[in-house]
Amino acid sequence: MKRSIFAIVILFVVAAFGCQNSNGQNNTKRLSKPAAEWKKQLSANAYYIMVESGTEPPFHNAYYNNHEKGVYVSAATGDVLFSSDDKFESGTGWPSFVKPVDPKKIAIVVDNSFGETRQEVIEKSTGLHLGHVFDDGPADRGGKRYCMNSGALKFIKK
Repeated sequence: MKRSIFAIVILFVVAAFGCQNSNGQNNTKRLSKPAAEWKKQLSANAYYIMVESGTEPPFHNAYYNNHEKGVYVSAATGDVLFSSDDKFESGTGWPSFVKPVDPKKIAIVVDNSFGETRQEVIEKSTGLHLGHVFDDGPADRGGKRYCMNSGALKFIKK
């Protein structure tokens, strides 16, 4: 009896810690450099959002209502992540996009914070938090809503 219980416990532990999310990506995010280095490089707001995985208030951020043409780059690396061509009005109070410019520049990891499971968007090269992706975007444009934090981005006007 004890051996059976022990075997079940071992099986459960292996299954629980060996799982990956449904898209096969590793759920662990690792920063490309120590937080102290990011603190020197980023603004206080960008650090809070990108390193501490914070969220800025809806409707009180730089780009939720930006309608100019251009690209949105990472506040940390300057890499182009999103385009105004793919931005849409989601009504959520955060800048929302139907897709990234280059899907290889981001990664999706499972975020279990705040008692819910969400798909977190991180910058692949740095491991820094950008926002979340949801399946409630415009159906005619792929159905995704990349809900980003303005503080993780910088806008470059065309």
